[in-house]
Amino acid sequence: MNRKISTAVIGAVALVGSIFVGGSPASAATTPTLVLVISERSTNFGMGPSDITATASTAGSVKFSAAGVVIKGCEAVATTTVSPFVAKCSWLPAAAGPTILLGSLTPTDAVNFTTVNSAPVTVKVGVPIQGVVPSIHIYVDTVLGPATGVLASRTGVTCAITSEYMVGQQIVFRVYASNADQGGVGMDPSNTAKAYVEVAGLKDPIQLAYGNRGGNAFWTGAFKTGTAPGLYNKLGIINYKVTMVAKDTSTVKVLSTKRVLVRDAAGAPVLNEAGNLTFKWISFYRTRQLTNPIVGATGIWDTASRFPATSQLTLFAAPATP
Repeated sequence: MNRKISTAVIGAVALVGSIFVGGSPASAATTPTLVLVISERSTNFGMGPSDITATASTAGSVKFSAAGVVIKGCEAVATTTVSPFVAKCSWLPAAAGPTILLGSLTPTDAVNFTTVNSAPVTVKVGVPIQGVVPSIHIYVDTVLGPATGVLASRTGVTCAITSEYMVGQQIVFRVYASNADQGGVGMDPSNTAKAYVEVAGLKDPIQLAYGNRGGNAFWTGAFKTGTAPGLYNKLGIINYKVTMVAKDTSTVKVLSTKRVLVRDAAGAPVLNEAGNLTFKWISFYRTRQLTNPIVGATGIWDTASRFPATSQLTLFAAPATP
């Protein structure tokens, strides 16, 4: 009798940890895969939504989140029912700059598959580089000033746009700006109160001057580097900021529409099939006088928040002269 009881106990112990269904052990649930993909080139702030694509190894629904917040309308996006199991989320970025995206898959077959999160994907949401104030749009480039010897342009071309300079060279800032408050008119001395460049490590701002350069008018400012006292010679990235301040104004350009006659290339009126004149609506800016003047807007443009280090203005040591 004791021998039979012992045998029964041993048999029971051998079964611990296994679950029998229909006489056979059940296999453990599989962890599926989930991969997120987004095109960073098409992801820009204030310029419409971008598609986030999730590809899973099994069918189910995907919850998408950005910066830790579930994306509205993407709380449970169903994947396709056949492989590859794809779900898409239309995401409208709430801000510019780096944002972490994450997906969470809930499988349709909850018995054989577990839920799983994707690896986080960091996307840098783009922003137009024209400026940080909507009213004033700015663009800046830099060219090499006059130089000779080892400091001369490697290509032999002066005024070539570049971001790499050597100590002793003169960097010339070229600035182009327009003011939306004035219907996009170019900024020049008649409508600009201040225009200058601030360089980190340089005591005084570089004042910009407006003038005609070979038939093209824009703002310029010379930045001399060198080893002499008072000159800039810090190697590495040159951090700078351009500021444009518009003059106060008592007039403003207002976007309007008007109906005009349609004419052909020769200037003759175009008739429709019934023989009647045809018209179209076009936009134009109308100047309106203001009772109270508008304070001039300020536009700021800087490279530190807009370009990677490899594209920023950089100063290198000059080669030793033989």
